Amino acid sequence: MSIPTPALDALRDSLPDDLKDIRLNLSSVLAGETLSPAQALGTALASARFLRAGRLVEALESDARGALGDGAGAVLADAVAASGLMAMNTVYYRFRHMVGKESYAARAPRLRMSRMIQPATGKLDFELMSLACAALAGCEVCIQNHEKSLLHEGASEDACHDAVRVAAVVAAAACGLSA
Repeated sequence: MSIPTPALDALRDSLPDDLKDIRLNLSSVLAGETLSPAQALGTALASARFLRAGRLVEALESDARGALGDGAGAVLADAVAASGLMAMNTVYYRFRHMVGKESYAARAPRLRMSRMIQPATGKLDFELMSLACAALAGCEVCIQNHEKSLLHEGASEDACHDAVRVAAVVAAAACGLSA
């Protein structure tokens, strides 16, 4: 299904010819094969926020408001929450995993993250956003936990794959727009 993204289209069209592949990917990845428009836009927006890609964030927020109507508020709010929580969690859990000491693994994180339990959208949509951010951070433990949670929530591996594809293309677009 095609999602109207006029603001994102304008940014996409500003990418140089050397990034033609990224322009084409940006057009196709949001159409998705398994994600709803709200899931695709929410995942893209959480990814852009996680990457601190201001121009992409502005375009995606504008397009989400236009495409999702009354449902945009919850998606925008969860994208903010997911990107912020994952910025914290990917640092913390990647450290614990990389240090590899049981003494750190035994410690309670004592980091508040209750929004993950009660998102504005739904658990599955929030987990898609979180998985995308985990992939961007390269946090193995977070990737594994969010993928497992998504499968438990009834998502398919195809949906997980599409969420990470969205994150990857947003990262490439952010790179191309940063110059």
